[in-house]
Amino acid sequence: MPSFNTSQLQIYYEQWGARVNPPLLLIHGLGCQLIHWPQAFIDELTDAGFRVIAADNRDIGLSDTLDTYPVATVGEILADPAAHPPVYTLDDMAEDLVALLNHLGQAGAHIVGLSMGGMIAQVLAIRHPERCFSLTSIMSTTGNPDLPPGDPEAMAAFFATLPEDREAAIAQNQKAWTMVGGPHYDSMACGFARRSADAIDRGFSRTGFARQLLAVLHQSDRRAQLGKLSIPALAIHGTADPAVPLAAGRDTADAFPNGRLVEILNMGHDLPDPLLSEVASAVIEHAKTVPATR
Repeated sequence: MPSFNTSQLQIYYEQWGARVNPPLLLIHGLGCQLIHWPQAFIDELTDAGFRVIAADNRDIGLSDTLDTYPVATVGEILADPAAHPPVYTLDDMAEDLVALLNHLGQAGAHIVGLSMGGMIAQVLAIRHPERCFSLTSIMSTTGNPDLPPGDPEAMAAFFATLPEDREAAIAQNQKAWTMVGGPHYDSMACGFARRSADAIDRGFSRTGFARQLLAVLHQSDRRAQLGKLSIPALAIHGTADPAVPLAAGRDTADAFPNGRLVEILNMGHDLPDPLLSEVASAVIEHAKTVPATR
């Protein structure tokens, strides 16, 4: 099983494509595992000449969980985030991925993060700009506290604690992805909701989800720091995202001196099959604008 030890825990990862190709690191979102990256999306990236690397973030999937650090319930956390200090930060999660690059002997990579993964990618770029050949932030945010919130009904479904019963947990997770996936594409037919059973069985941690959520809720406003970066930066965002509204994607692109925005018509907080090529093409075009040894 491909994994390595950081100073704190073990991180699981996988790779696709030829080892001699430029590395492209995928960082997924809150509660997501590397199996949530559609294989067709990965295949488009490898076919374009990239070596794709993806990991399970700490506290999820086959990476170690930090269950020795108990946390409040998600409901209690959301009711009063300030009363619940984070167990770790987005900075710590970014350092896990720097450790992964070190483990693989990579000076750097094209960094692509989705949702919480976009936040982690931004932190990685701020802390280690020399390790980032390019940055792509998908359906994410800068931590700007003035941005509009997500749709309350969709967010309530996404943050609802999963039941202990397997079948009930799968059904609720499917509902959550269907809600944040938006009205235009059925996530059960072509999006993340299809992976709910696999994700529950493979390694979904309810307390890990809560600890990751704390890291997100305690993030800082990164706009000033992002504005100092010269890294080629791209924001990709759906026009119908109920969880992270399009304004966050526009704000992300605006935060970088050379930032660009690609809006994906009718995409919600999901990667539905009919839009995969459009998203992959944007990632590929952006990454190929700079050499792998920037």
